[in-house]
Amino acid sequence: MGNSFGHLFRITTFGESHGGGVGVVIDGCPPQIDLNEGDIQADLDRRRPGQSRMTTPRKETDTCEILSGVFQGKTLGTPITILVRNKDTRPQDYGEMAEVYRPSHADATYDAKYGIRNWQGGGRSSARETIGRVAAGAIAKKILGQVAGVEIIGYVRQIKDVEAAIDPNHVTLDQVEANMIRCPDPTTAEKMIALVDDIRRQANSVGGIVECVARNVPKGLGEPVFDKLEADLAKAVMSLPASKGFEIGSGFAGTQLTGLEHNDEFYSDDRGQIRTVTNRSGGVQGGISNGENIVIRVAFKPTATIGSAQRTVNKEGEATILAAKGRHDPCVLPRAVPMVEAMVALVLCDHLLRNHAQCHLLR
Repeated sequence: MGNSFGHLFRITTFGESHGGGVGVVIDGCPPQIDLNEGDIQADLDRRRPGQSRMTTPRKETDTCEILSGVFQGKTLGTPITILVRNKDTRPQDYGEMAEVYRPSHADATYDAKYGIRNWQGGGRSSARETIGRVAAGAIAKKILGQVAGVEIIGYVRQIKDVEAAIDPNHVTLDQVEANMIRCPDPTTAEKMIALVDDIRRQANSVGGIVECVARNVPKGLGEPVFDKLEADLAKAVMSLPASKGFEIGSGFAGTQLTGLEHNDEFYSDDRGQIRTVTNRSGGVQGGISNGENIVIRVAFKPTATIGSAQRTVNKEGEATILAAKGRHDPCVLPRAVPMVEAMVALVLCDHLLRNHAQCHLLR
């Protein structure tokens, strides 16, 4: 099922949404990194359900337990296992979905591929699987920050047609966390909240765009052919539930420019460092980080499971009507922010270790 991600910093997530729990095994974490549950819990709290009326009302504390790989507050260099137990499970809410396929969900494709699925809340296809990613991403963030001073901040850039004008070079975590929608522009955030409230009352859902910036990324991360840094970032965030599009730097808007307009000219700063005047490349050139801020955007579709009645079929192909029960996000964007941050951190941490192993061994 492709449950593992990464090369030297490698993770494997496990668990289903209404099973005993979910979590992650992290292999390749360097030894002697200070680590406790609190380092991980902060990001899990940003991802967890029930934070506000913008998210699913499922009540989970998402309290993490470190089961292995840490001793006396330091990583051992051995596999780290993190478990989050499911508490507020209601499998009875999903009984009808054992036989009826939810439109635009993974029900029909899982049956087509495996011939069996856990229909309780989506099972493995549920966004609850991302708990393991966010937990591992918190560790990756700590390594990146400690070793290289890297800072990763995600935020909601757009919901439906309501878009904020945000400078990724100066946005702060405090600005992002100042409101329930996680948009650092307060005026736009109010408009977004009003939009989601209206959609929620209609038993419907809405999508949008998460933007993420990684600052102080060292030069030289990324492999220049199949493992280009932007290619690995794209795979990482496109593996998230409900993700439908990826951009880096100028993205699709760059197609409207000429080469002369688009190229990032070089200069030497007052410290003698080679920099670029503009950053339309989004911090990556030739598949390798150039030291500028890495800026990506991820498009998320409206939540597939909604409370409004929709036409569908059952497993026998017979037409029926489904109005989904259960608890679902009217908009995934606020909770997607820490998920995107986690995947960016996992890619950068993996490439940091790979770059050190290949290029610094004999220096």
